[in-house]
Amino acid sequence: MPSHVSADRSAAQPPGRGSVDALITQTRRLKGDMDAVRQDAQGDAADPQGRWQRALYDLALHQLNDLDTHLGQLRDGPPPVPTADPVPAAPAVSRRAALLSRVGTAEWNLLTDEAVWSEELYRILGRDPAAPPLTLDELPSLVLDEDRPKLTAMVTDCLVDARPIDGEFRVVRPGGEVRTVHMMGEPVLDGEGGTASMWAVVRDVSELRRSQRAVRESRDSLQHQRHRAQTEHRLAVELREAVLPPWRGSPRLAHQGPRSLDVAAHYLPAATTSLIGGDWYDALELSDGQTLLSVGDLTGHGPAVASNTAMLLGALRGMAMAGTQPAQLLSWLNQLMDAATQPSLGSAVSCRYRPDTRTLLWAQAGHPAPLLFRDGTGRRLNAPEGVFLGATSRAAYGQAEETLEEGDLLLLHTDALAPVDRLLGLAPRLAGARTAQDCVRMVVAECGESAREDDACVLVARVTR
Repeated sequence: MPSHVSADRSAAQPPGRGSVDALITQTRRLKGDMDAVRQDAQGDAADPQGRWQRALYDLALHQLNDLDTHLGQLRDGPPPVPTADPVPAAPAVSRRAALLSRVGTAEWNLLTDEAVWSEELYRILGRDPAAPPLTLDELPSLVLDEDRPKLTAMVTDCLVDARPIDGEFRVVRPGGEVRTVHMMGEPVLDGEGGTASMWAVVRDVSELRRSQRAVRESRDSLQHQRHRAQTEHRLAVELREAVLPPWRGSPRLAHQGPRSLDVAAHYLPAATTSLIGGDWYDALELSDGQTLLSVGDLTGHGPAVASNTAMLLGALRGMAMAGTQPAQLLSWLNQLMDAATQPSLGSAVSCRYRPDTRTLLWAQAGHPAPLLFRDGTGRRLNAPEGVFLGATSRAAYGQAEETLEEGDLLLLHTDALAPVDRLLGLAPRLAGARTAQDCVRMVVAECGESAREDDACVLVARVTR
């Protein structure tokens, strides 16, 4: 084959052996560190963020392995061509690219129509090394139909306009396996400036593209999950605010007569998650002058729980307005939850206060009992029997009665607020508070800053007359 020069530059000389050895040492140390981090990062395969992280680790390790191989071959130089090799030796201009792993080289002579392929190119394309290399006209027969125009355009631009080749296409191996290859090449000019031949470097990038695709798909899945989580969070917040509007000061109850209770409440979101839980509170002055006080908690998080909370509160208020007593009210709520299309468990405490006798009738369903504070001390009310809402279809609930005094303070809460002993320890401070809202502020200041794992509610009612 006639001697030739590259269309853009001559072959570069390899760097010194010592500097490459240093790079190899650094690369292998980095490979070990990366592999250790990758092993430590193994997590839930169903988690999109975990899949995305593992895909990135795999891609980085894959590229470091390539770099290690490339540097080793750069240090050692081109491998010798066996004398028994039936494949003609690759031209000098293409041997510089054979330093890459999974890389084949080829040169097509336009004057003699001869082709020279390296052994690695035969392996990449799945061809028999004993078979003659394909000419430029025959090469598209290995390429997928939809990628052939791309290859034809690249080769034409190289031969006609002396443009470098740099592009990817997919080839079909004899067994039907599809591989992605990246081709880089240049025209080789003769002494008169005409195109004498074309050389090319063909690299199998199938695994690299697979790793990159895994990173991209995992990233897209993670972004989709985050967008869905943000949407669900916004919907849950809107539902919660619709049924649990924030109370600032004592709520205005429906009855316009003299108030017998000063009521305030507060919802505390979880500190360790952005998910909206199922804690709720409610206070409602009824048409007969009595007052409904209740708090509860539904299991789970998100819009479905917020929707169930809205359903439960609607039923609770409707039955209370109809005069249903606390024990019967919880019994019917239990049946309602048991018959729901999305059954769930919940706890609740329901109180009905009669101002004329200062009597509190109450019942509970697997919920912490109310706390009664009087004269600077506090105690937990003795709880009647009651199982979780939704636990069994025909549950019976007991009912208790407590006589209150003017100045008494009743505290209802969900179990994630704080331990009962901690709440009872606030008794001396609560005794000096002037309003129910002041009491709520004290409770929130004491319990609201902790790194709680779940949301919580507190409702305070002070007997004013």
